[in-house]
Amino acid sequence: MRAKIFVLWAAAILACDAAFAEPILVTDQYGRKTELQKPAERIVTVPIPAASMTIALDEGPSRLAGINPSAKQALKEGILSKFFPKALDLNSDIVMGEGFSPNVETLLNLNPDVVFQWGDRGSDIVKPIEAARLPVILLKYGTQEDLETWIGMFGVVLGKSERADKILAWHREERAALDKAVSAIPREKRPKILYLYRYGDGIKIGGKGSYFDYFIKMSGGVNPAEDAPSEGQINEEQLLAWDPDIILLNGFQSSLSPDDIYANKNFTGVEAVKNRHVYKMPLGGYRWDPPNQESPLMWKWLAMLAHPDTFNWNLRADIARAYSFLYSQTPTDEDIDGILRMSMNAAAANYGRFARASN
Repeated sequence: MRAKIFVLWAAAILACDAAFAEPILVTDQYGRKTELQKPAERIVTVPIPAASMTIALDEGPSRLAGINPSAKQALKEGILSKFFPKALDLNSDIVMGEGFSPNVETLLNLNPDVVFQWGDRGSDIVKPIEAARLPVILLKYGTQEDLETWIGMFGVVLGKSERADKILAWHREERAALDKAVSAIPREKRPKILYLYRYGDGIKIGGKGSYFDYFIKMSGGVNPAEDAPSEGQINEEQLLAWDPDIILLNGFQSSLSPDDIYANKNFTGVEAVKNRHVYKMPLGGYRWDPPNQESPLMWKWLAMLAHPDTFNWNLRADIARAYSFLYSQTPTDEDIDGILRMSMNAAAANYGRFARASN
């Protein structure tokens, strides 16, 4: 009898605590406020990078209710499908087609506590969610400052602000150290690095104001497309005129490889092609191209390729430590080979430095 009374008393205390708990107030990147009575238990992420970021902050996908189909494809191709196989069962029917237009019927069935959506791509992808009376938090893309805001905001929504602060501290520490080291490299010794956002049916590049421009310069490179429109389209003649020393291939086109660039006879005179300096971007918990929770690893990867005689970190060990921190899982050597795309980049110059240490 006493045990039963104690259980009822404890339940009453917990109920009172919940009743008087302070609500969680989230201010999005457009100044809009969303009030949650407790940390969100069911989250839908329409922006593609947001799913893996949620997993990193929460150390698992248990609170994700729905994700973008492109994010699910990145999960399938990347390490998170091994770390968290149940993530492959997440509902990805939350948008209409391949864009960001919400599938309101699916959203209502998922009954999320909050929906993350882009706020810089028109009201047409926001109003249907609001009309369904679902709490929506708006994000914008794509600076390092935006990324840090996302991490802090997701930490608030998940009730993981302390963990978010640790991730932010890692980003800021790595950025400060790299900024200091790169500042000593004169411009004339910085290679021209061109990022191909798309290749095949036309060529798109990472131009002015893009995160790609940011990480090229941060890693000690010069972006020949720095005055071109962000994600703008160019022709082959423009690429030849820029004559980049290094070409980076996006991680969004899964089958795109350095061989596609080497096979183009028009590019045989390009410095990056002559010297085998064409590299496929890595894919870990998410593609390393856009801003995400793993970005410090990408900065160091590119700095080591841009300045092989200056930077010599043990990137494989850094990846293992970072993943143990971000995902509470330690990747194997085979996993790290896959993340760094050792097979696809095997013929590239200087890429052997990322290989496993010989016994």
